[in-house]
Amino acid sequence: MRILVWGLGYVGTVVSACFAEMGHEVVGVETNIEKVKAFNEGRSPIVEPELDDLIASGIKKGNLKAVNKGKEYVAWADVSLICVGTPSAPDGSPVMTYIESAAREIGEGLRDSNKYHVVVLRSTVFPGVSRNLLAKIVEKYSHSKAGEGFGIAINPEFLRETTAVRDFYEPPYTVIGELDAASGDMVAGLYESIKAPIYRVGLEEAELLKVINNSFHALKVGFANEIGRIGDALGLDSRAIMQLVCADNKLNISPKYLMPGFAFGGSCLPKDLRSLMYNARRLGVEAPIVDSILPSNTLHIEAARIKAHELKAKKIAILGLSFKGGTDDLRESPIIALIRELWRDGMPMMVYDPDVQIEKMLGSNLEYLERQLPQIHQLVSSDLNQVLKECDGIVLSKQHPVFSTALQSLNGRLPVLDLSRWEVHSAAAIEKPVLSQIAA
Repeated sequence: MRILVWGLGYVGTVVSACFAEMGHEVVGVETNIEKVKAFNEGRSPIVEPELDDLIASGIKKGNLKAVNKGKEYVAWADVSLICVGTPSAPDGSPVMTYIESAAREIGEGLRDSNKYHVVVLRSTVFPGVSRNLLAKIVEKYSHSKAGEGFGIAINPEFLRETTAVRDFYEPPYTVIGELDAASGDMVAGLYESIKAPIYRVGLEEAELLKVINNSFHALKVGFANEIGRIGDALGLDSRAIMQLVCADNKLNISPKYLMPGFAFGGSCLPKDLRSLMYNARRLGVEAPIVDSILPSNTLHIEAARIKAHELKAKKIAILGLSFKGGTDDLRESPIIALIRELWRDGMPMMVYDPDVQIEKMLGSNLEYLERQLPQIHQLVSSDLNQVLKECDGIVLSKQHPVFSTALQSLNGRLPVLDLSRWEVHSAAAIEKPVLSQIAA
């Protein structure tokens, strides 16, 4: 393919050289004349292993070059990859100036072209930029419509400095956010020889993914460093401890606990977090990431309360009382906190859980429940059919085969706030897969 790469910074320089090495015809567009000069002399304008050789090879073969203005090449190219910077403004907002400038030039270049061209944003942005800014500017200056005269796509990059070339050829996956199938098909064609899964999603999902990935990496670094400080205060080898944390790929380094759902609870997580927070303070160690986890969990319960009201139900069925399916353990179950808040709001409700039979409960588990919800005997029912008959909205706090069967039988008649998946849907949609919108 013929590729225009807008911006020869770290990302743009790497992708230009690598795509040229794969056999594509590549023109890099860069406003800095010194960078253009270095590039065309076969030298990388940035310091990155392997880039000098790749650029020199592309220049020698004649399928790679850099220019100062890209407008005249738009009609020649099949794809524009926008790789310009989005630095932070003083208030933390990203600066869109460079994206806007590239979009305008692309639009002007498309004005007199009948060739289908896909504009691909690789810069890191927040959801909405491609649809509401990039596409609108290109439409304005090209006098054509996105999805008709040209395509729009998001192709977030996952390149690390010092290993960027290897990361390009060996990515964990390729993600394509597409305005339409034609846009996505063009981008997918760029990566035919890259052996990695391709995920095609909506524009906004792809935009948010890169921001989330980087934020997650920052969270991991910050969390590990807090553990390092706590380990230092105890005279322990915190690196050895974190190596053991990482050695658990069944729960710790895995998809477990990383899907949006309801707040955590149970006998372990809240208790052990409090212990870690208390002892960090006792040792004089500040651990703000650890300190923020329980307050964040409480805020999630409050967010669920608001979502429950948004169902506009006259009476709500709460399905699930224990903190997860298959157990009657009620200790710090977040749904108990939610029921208490909804009760205070005056929300009529009924509660059903096949794992929790109050008439058979004994000891501390029953005492805990009655202490947290003195009104529970008024709310709980042992008849699921009766609960679903009397209520016109459902709050599902956990997955359970009994719930799935019952809700499927409703054929979408009632709205469901599925806290286990953090979404509102009809009862008929209860079994839809989490990644149904992703197609490899």
